Amino acid sequence: MKHVKMMVLENCPYCRKAFQYIDELKQENMKYQTIEIEVIDEVKEKEKTEGYDYWYVPTFFVNHKKIHEGVPTKESIQAVLEEAIS
Repeated sequence: MKHVKMMVLENCPYCRKAFQYIDELKQENMKYQTIEIEVIDEVKEKEKTEGYDYWYVPTFFVNHKKIHEGVPTKESIQAVLEEAIS
């Protein structure tokens, strides 16, 4: 399984929506349940964001490759999970 990083901000409504989609997709499909996502608050853990190129949150990187940035859809979050298990 590939390493997934999710860059977030504490009070970001789009980040909360992404978490909701992750939960829904994991409930709908067993193959996603073992995916672990390292959640990084870009304010509290600034050093962990160094070297990653993004402007908006949530942003997902799978093995250092940006898969999604900005306003999430269920389909875009599913693409992140698919990349993680491929």
